[in-house]
Amino acid sequence: MRRMILPLLFGLIGAAVLVSLGVWQLRRLEWKQAILADIARHMQSAPVDVPATPDPARDRFLPVRATGRFTGQALDVLVSRVEIGAGYRVIAVFETLGRRVLVDRGFVPEAQRGAGHGAGTIMAVTGNLHWPDEIDGYTPAPDATTGLWFARDVPAMAKALGTEPVLIIARSDTGDGVEPMPVGDAGIPNNHFSYAIQWFLLAVVWLGMTALYLWRIRRKAL
Repeated sequence: MRRMILPLLFGLIGAAVLVSLGVWQLRRLEWKQAILADIARHMQSAPVDVPATPDPARDRFLPVRATGRFTGQALDVLVSRVEIGAGYRVIAVFETLGRRVLVDRGFVPEAQRGAGHGAGTIMAVTGNLHWPDEIDGYTPAPDATTGLWFARDVPAMAKALGTEPVLIIARSDTGDGVEPMPVGDAGIPNNHFSYAIQWFLLAVVWLGMTALYLWRIRRKAL
């Protein structure tokens, strides 16, 4: 009987860990669904003027409209699209009503880098406010030689271009061959339910293997 205690504890602890991972994935599922619902709710709202003091929490994904002009100051953020390959998001300075904000104009292929960097005439831009969370410990710093950025760091980009830390993700076409990449849920993966099922199934298999091992120990002892 003593020979069965350690394997039993090992099996129960392992199963508990696997179940906890499954529960964690279900909690992540709730979190992701809340984000997707928030995006969908804002997508259905009518655009408003850019708030005087936007709040990253309160105004995330807020549909806005702005009339002004691009100054010709811009930077490129490296991205990749499955159907196209490497390219850049064009982040440009937009002057509107005496304010300077950032506009994510959208995507240009690698061969067309520099498109969207020119100054423009008065135009209207419609989009959504966003403060992307794309920075982690592995994100390279912007390349000072090429001017290439590897993530949309709104405060840092605003400091580099001398604007408010406000980013509008353009939904409307801003011209110059730049393809809008509007905010939406199409590119947000939501596989947490399937991951949870996998962890729960692994827990069942783990318990089954533990039971089989204990049965073999008991059989040998008889």
